[in-house]
Amino acid sequence: MKPRIVGDVSSLPDAAFSHRSLIWWGVLGFILIEGTVFVLAGGAYFFLMNHSTPWPPHRVPPELLLGTCFTVLMMLSEIPNVWADRAAHGEHLRQTRIGLALMTLIGLALMVIRYFEFQTLNVSWDDNAYGSIVWALLFLHTVHLVTDWVDTLVLTVFAHMHDLERTHFSDVADNCLYWHFVAIAWLPIYALLYWVPRMMK
Repeated sequence: MKPRIVGDVSSLPDAAFSHRSLIWWGVLGFILIEGTVFVLAGGAYFFLMNHSTPWPPHRVPPELLLGTCFTVLMMLSEIPNVWADRAAHGEHLRQTRIGLALMTLIGLALMVIRYFEFQTLNVSWDDNAYGSIVWALLFLHTVHLVTDWVDTLVLTVFAHMHDLERTHFSDVADNCLYWHFVAIAWLPIYALLYWVPRMMK
């Protein structure tokens, strides 16, 4: 049987942005799954808090300085992240390279702060249930931070060694979307770790 041609799709683009991209839907799926994990961990935090008096048990909450510095830098990182996203959507190679490089440096700075932040929690992960959930929440967010930083680093190196095609610009935009999630997800975790214990005094 002779095949019947019903249309010519050769003129269609081989890459797309936002909801027209399969990778975008994959990233969105990751965000929904991982967001659910954060919600469950936050629920565990409140469950343990309601079964322990006082909270925290040793009455010493995490130190504010590094956690707040991390939060401020994380929120400021949205400026170059949005800029990189717009550059990628516009397929501007130079601006995209600069945006990726800035995000790589900011991500590195955030990981350095996070390393020292673990040392200012005033509790070890194995001291009690409070220590376990505090470390778990911070560790979960750190995994997401490191994951996106590695992805950004790979994209940065690739972008500086090659001319980018539309599909690569789409990858950059999807990476920026995931960074939005990493930044926004930190805000309730920051509130749980640093302010809820102070409000419970």
